[in-house]
Amino acid sequence: MNASIHEKREESKECNLLDVIGIGIGPFNLGLAALLDTKTNVNALFLEQKTSFSWHEGMLLKGTTLQVPFFADLVTMADPTSPYSYLNYLHVHNRLYHFYFLEKFLIPRAEYNHYCKWVADQLDSCQFGQQVIDIRWIEGEQDTCYEVTVKGTAADDQSPPTGERTGTASVSPVEQRTYRTRHIVLGVGSTPHIPEALLSAGGDGAGIFHSSAFMHRQQSCRQAESITVVGSGQSAAEVYLQLLSEQSDYGYRLDWLTRSKGFLPMEYSKLGLEHFSPDYMQYFHRLPQQVKDDLLSKQDFMYKGISSKTIADIYDLLYELTACGQQVPTRLLSNIEITHMEPHAGRYRLYGFHREQEARFTHDTDIIICATGYRHGIPDFMEGIRAQIDWDSQSRYQLDASFRLQMKNDIPNRIFVQNGALHSFGIGTPDLGLGCYRNLVLLEAITGQAIQRPERHVFQQFGLS
Repeated sequence: MNASIHEKREESKECNLLDVIGIGIGPFNLGLAALLDTKTNVNALFLEQKTSFSWHEGMLLKGTTLQVPFFADLVTMADPTSPYSYLNYLHVHNRLYHFYFLEKFLIPRAEYNHYCKWVADQLDSCQFGQQVIDIRWIEGEQDTCYEVTVKGTAADDQSPPTGERTGTASVSPVEQRTYRTRHIVLGVGSTPHIPEALLSAGGDGAGIFHSSAFMHRQQSCRQAESITVVGSGQSAAEVYLQLLSEQSDYGYRLDWLTRSKGFLPMEYSKLGLEHFSPDYMQYFHRLPQQVKDDLLSKQDFMYKGISSKTIADIYDLLYELTACGQQVPTRLLSNIEITHMEPHAGRYRLYGFHREQEARFTHDTDIIICATGYRHGIPDFMEGIRAQIDWDSQSRYQLDASFRLQMKNDIPNRIFVQNGALHSFGIGTPDLGLGCYRNLVLLEAITGQAIQRPERHVFQQFGLS
């Protein structure tokens, strides 16, 4: 039961039993695949329903960067010598001196996406166009494992998601295939979320879409008479800035509405950033669940605000556009709760409530761009093992310190969760900078071999022990 993967290697080959299957290929599982490729001889397979790697492709706007330093690539914080590092990517593409003279830590978002594609293309363990549709736990006479059923996908329609759907927009059924594996790593990511109040009542909703689809809908925005951005985070700010920069060319009215108390920056002080560390993640995980839930409700300012640079860029552009007495048809309005929305005279009518003035108002617009965040749901393919999972009181995953999903029965086969558990490990859970730390923990748990890691990563101490 406690034998390592390496001790069972030959047995796995004989019975076609994989050591681990990763479901979903985003940055976190891609980073794990890269580390497994160079640091172990684990028999791994990673499956993704999209036909190629893509990371927030609808928000790869010109001039946008990651919000974390380039060290937060797929592997560097775990293995700086890896051939899959961002610096080696620059070396291979003859861009090291260009980057050297750039003198910036925050790299272009589009280049990060291209870097990830470059890594994925080199890993035989990564297979795209493969949709997982079912997971079952199999108890055999000599061994136990998970059975993963997969079907191929085809991108018949490359149109972007508009609500809760992600991945390929249309999946053609092809022959199913079944794999068996000792362990599973869930890395399916989150889905765009549109609040119920912003869903069309009685209309087709063609002018309502999530910010994740913005680049695919820019042309329709340019043809509109009025556009409304709803949300308060970085995505909302980037969409507003892009639309503001084109407003004089296309002549639309532009409004930005948010529930937040203002258009405020994220916490970005050096000691504040230490909350995005393994130390704080471990500290947070040990707290009682009620304390964790209360903490999360008060920490939005640490990860949901706008970068100070983007705020400055918006302000500078507004100042430039309004110089010499010019008027700009735009409005930024905070403290707004959208209660509901309905079609009206070929447009959309938003019914709002100002939370401080306690005053109601209506607002008509042609297009609504919902920069309203993402949600982590439970994938449909988990239904086959749902009864075996030990859910918490709010039907959420419960994870141990090694990111293992807690099961009702003590079985040797583990399911690990990448991201997807903010309530368990805190605000650093989705942060790219912690992906390598989590993957080192997963490597240790999957292989059964200890991996040396620093005991302390930050200057401050979280908690009394």
